[in-house]
Amino acid sequence: MEAPVCIRPATLADAGIINRIVERSIRVGCALDHRNDSSIVSDWVNQSTIDVISSRLAAPHICLCVALLEDKPVGVGMAEASGDILLCHVQPESFRRGVGRALMQNLEGWLRIRGVQHVHLNSTRTAAAFYRHLGYQQAAPPVISCGLQTLLLHKPLPAPTGQLDQGCKSFPR
Repeated sequence: MEAPVCIRPATLADAGIINRIVERSIRVGCALDHRNDSSIVSDWVNQSTIDVISSRLAAPHICLCVALLEDKPVGVGMAEASGDILLCHVQPESFRRGVGRALMQNLEGWLRIRGVQHVHLNSTRTAAAFYRHLGYQQAAPPVISCGLQTLLLHKPLPAPTGQLDQGCKSFPR
């Protein structure tokens, strides 16, 4: 049996690895979306520089978490207390191992505890099936953003059932 996915809050020391996970996920995992257009990739990757990540870590209205498999960082997720999921990226080698699902469960739990009743995110065409599998539905027609076709997706969240554990949480796969 494979080890469970562990989710923990990101720290300032994680900024570099978060940047690398996001960049690799975009370059490899989202190639069908950006079609290897270097200007689209550059614009997209520049939204998650180490400086941007570091500033987000200091914001109290942001949840930024890291997913670990066997103590190795393989994914990152970020949500805003307003109910927006800002990112969910996984190293391509860790696709289909429960990492994205665990990140989304963690982010949705963080939002539920804050009283958010509906969560929103912008999805690429490549990731849309993953989010639909998690219960997200399209909320608006596709739009072009930074040269990419994106879909606004949303999902209602049930009321919280307990307290958020700020420590490492394991999610079975």
